[in-house]
Amino acid sequence: MTASLFIIRYKKIFIPFAFFAMAVFHIPLLCSHTIYFYKLLGSGKAGSFSKVPDLMQWAVFFTGSKESSGRLPAFMQQWVKIFKCEVLCFTLQPLQSKGSWDGNTLFETFVQPVDENKPIAILTRATIRLSRLKEFWQNVPPVSAKLHQAKGLILSVGIGEIPLVKQATFSVWQSLDDMKAFAYSQKEHAEVIQKTRQRNWYSEELFTRFKITGCTGTLNGKNPLRDYDLNL
Repeated sequence: MTASLFIIRYKKIFIPFAFFAMAVFHIPLLCSHTIYFYKLLGSGKAGSFSKVPDLMQWAVFFTGSKESSGRLPAFMQQWVKIFKCEVLCFTLQPLQSKGSWDGNTLFETFVQPVDENKPIAILTRATIRLSRLKEFWQNVPPVSAKLHQAKGLILSVGIGEIPLVKQATFSVWQSLDDMKAFAYSQKEHAEVIQKTRQRNWYSEELFTRFKITGCTGTLNGKNPLRDYDLNL
């Protein structure tokens, strides 16, 4: 099974059509025989969990067969072309995964070797308990600030289904070591990981490491992996 993430950026004048797309895009995705699971997602401005939405930026995540990898259904391809959207697409192969998304175990719990000299992508997704919302969001700003200063971070995008409650971060790192250094050695982030377990912030969560098998298109005029050898 493969996964694909499309980050779609609209021009400001077309923001109303971006909202409309979140309804009509269900039809081609549901009708596809090669897509097994999908989510239509909004995007935050902070590059990680964020209270402030970026109404110009949206995302589509799905898993499916190799035939669907990195390819939007035809209707969606025409849509983003008509509205002159900027699209950045990652094609992904799961290396390690635990947890679920809306009750779905997307990938088997397994561990595959990671090429330490290649970029790696991380998807961290959670449903935050309503009783823990205030406490959770009080702890987000310090971690977000440190994330953008982290050694080896190439890209971080905050995405989510429901504002404040169902949130995710997709991040790309130069290496697994860089990601681990931030996750476990960076003080603020390590403390939040500990609090997550102690305070039971999440009712559901998913953590997946991916090998990046492709990166096409641009975001804000740049392809973040243009200068990296993905050995495709």
